[in-house]
Amino acid sequence: QVQLVESGGGLVQAGGSLRLSCAYSGSGFTLNAMGWYRQAPGRQRELVARISSGGSTNYADSVKGRFTISRDNAKNTVSLQMNSLKTEDTAVYYCNIFTMNWVNYWGQGTQVTVSS
Repeated sequence: QVQLVESGGGLVQAGGSLRLSCAYSGSGFTLNAMGWYRQAPGRQRELVARISSGGSTNYADSVKGRFTISRDNAKNTVSLQMNSLKTEDTAVYYCNIFTMNWVNYWGQGTQVTVSS
């Protein structure tokens, strides 16, 4: 059983910063990649940022240069530093783990609201 627990969401003014963290636990799986997705009302869930087991990263074009994904293997966490936030970043953010046997696990989601 894999569990993911997210923290760090909240309300921030445009131009501000937030840091999301996701702690994962469990056994019987090998990590392939970890990432953050988001879903705004009326829209499909979309990839925000991903980091592979080898440490390579990729980002949605809309967040490049503003968001940074990182991982701490010792603490079993993956984080998303979000700077220069915009109102269009408002969404529920989900932590994701993708395993070597092609299984996805999701966190419960954390709300990020950016006010103008």
